[in-house]
Amino acid sequence: MLGSMAVRVGTDVIEIGRIERALERPGFRDRCFTPAEQAYCETRRRPAESYAARFCGKEAVGKALGCGVLFTWKEIEIVGPPKPGVTLAGKTLRWAERVGMREIDVSLTHSHTVAAATCVAELDAPPIRRPRPSS
Repeated sequence: MLGSMAVRVGTDVIEIGRIERALERPGFRDRCFTPAEQAYCETRRRPAESYAARFCGKEAVGKALGCGVLFTWKEIEIVGPPKPGVTLAGKTLRWAERVGMREIDVSLTHSHTVAAATCVAELDAPPIRRPRPSS
């Protein structure tokens, strides 16, 4: 008997100007990006575009996995080039294992003003739903 499978999609969009302003704040890079992500972004002609795309990638992964912003930023690392990929660590990796993640893929894009990312995650079973707080 074959097990059930679910495919989850997460997406995110951000204005690059927001990331440019955030990059001016002390600690933003170190709080949100791994040393490898920083090294890659800093080699680009317009680093803020690459930081913004990776930021969106992290958000999209969290949404696809169903954990939202319950992760810490550096637990989701966007790796690559040539093609972007995802490396998970810590409680985000444990969550992915709990929901039965089989595969995860991410696509990043940006213009001069906007960055976006989409993540597709293949899970062994439908994701665990957290109950909504009652009002």
